Amino acid sequence: MIGSNIARQNHNLSDTIRNYFQLTKPRIIPLLLITTAASMAIASQGRLDPLLLLVTLIGGTLAAASAQVMNCIYDRDIDYTMVRTRKRPLPSGNIQPQHALIFAIILGVLSFSILALFANFLAASLAMSGIVFYMLIYTHWLKRHTSQNIVIGGAAGAIPPLVGWAAVTGDLSLTPWLLFTLIFLWTPPHFWALALMLKEDYAQVGVPMLPVVSGEEATANQIWIYSLLTVPCSLLLIFPLHVAGFIYAAIALVLGYLLLLKSWHLKQNPLDNQLARDLFKYSILYMMILCAAIVVDSLPLLHLTL
Repeated sequence: MIGSNIARQNHNLSDTIRNYFQLTKPRIIPLLLITTAASMAIASQGRLDPLLLLVTLIGGTLAAASAQVMNCIYDRDIDYTMVRTRKRPLPSGNIQPQHALIFAIILGVLSFSILALFANFLAASLAMSGIVFYMLIYTHWLKRHTSQNIVIGGAAGAIPPLVGWAAVTGDLSLTPWLLFTLIFLWTPPHFWALALMLKEDYAQVGVPMLPVVSGEEATANQIWIYSLLTVPCSLLLIFPLHVAGFIYAAIALVLGYLLLLKSWHLKQNPLDNQLARDLFKYSILYMMILCAAIVVDSLPLLHLTL
C-alpha cells in the first residue's frame, strides 16, 4: 500500500513537471538560443567566454519560457476552442491560470536576475523588453486585431541577438541591429508558411492571420517578397559590415538560394499545403544553419588555418 502511494505521488509529480514544461513551449526556444549564440560569437570575434555564454543562454531560456507561459495564459480561450490545442495544460485544467502566472513571474525574475548579475543590466533589460513586447504588443494588441500581427510582432523574436551582443560588449552597434533585422524579415515567411497549414484553425477562433483575411495567394506573394528581402540582408554581414567571411558567405548563398526556391514554388502553388509545410520546416533549418555558420566562421583558429 505504501509502495503504491509512493508510486502514485511520483507519477503525479512527473505529470506536474511535464505540464509546466509544456507551458514553456520548449520546441521554440532552441532557435532563439542559437541566434543569441551567433550574435555573441561575432561580438567576441570567436573568443567566447564559456561561462558568459552559458549564463546568457540560461537567462535567455528563462525569458523566452516566461513569455511563452504568459502567452498560454492569455490564449487559453483560443486553445480550448481548437481541438488541436484543447489538451494543453491550461485548457485541459491540468494547471490553473494563477499557478501558471506565478510560474511565469518566477521565470522572468530569474532571467533578469541572472543576466543582470552575471552579464550586465543592458542584456537583462533587453530580455525583459522581449517579454513585454511579446505579451503587450503581439499577444494582446496585434494577434487578434490585424493580419500584420506576425510582421510587427516578429520584433519580439528578433531581440535575442541584441541580448547576446549586449552581454558580450555592454552596448549595441550596427551589427546586432542587422541580425535583428534579418530575423525580423525571416519571421513572416517562417510563420505564414505555418499559418497556411493552420488556416482553418485560425479562422475557427477568429484570429486574423493573413491567409484567413487575404487568402492563400496573397500570403504566398508576401512570403516571396519577405524571402527576397531576407536573403540580401543575410549577405550584409559580409559586405559592407565585414564581420563574416568566406565560409559564412558560401553557406548563406546556398541557404538563401534554397529559401527563394521553396518560396517561389509556394508562390506558384499557394494552395499546396505540402509546399507550405516544406517551407516552414526549411525556414527553421535555414536560420539554425545560418547561425551555426556565423559561429564557425568567427572561430579564430579557423581563420589562422585559412
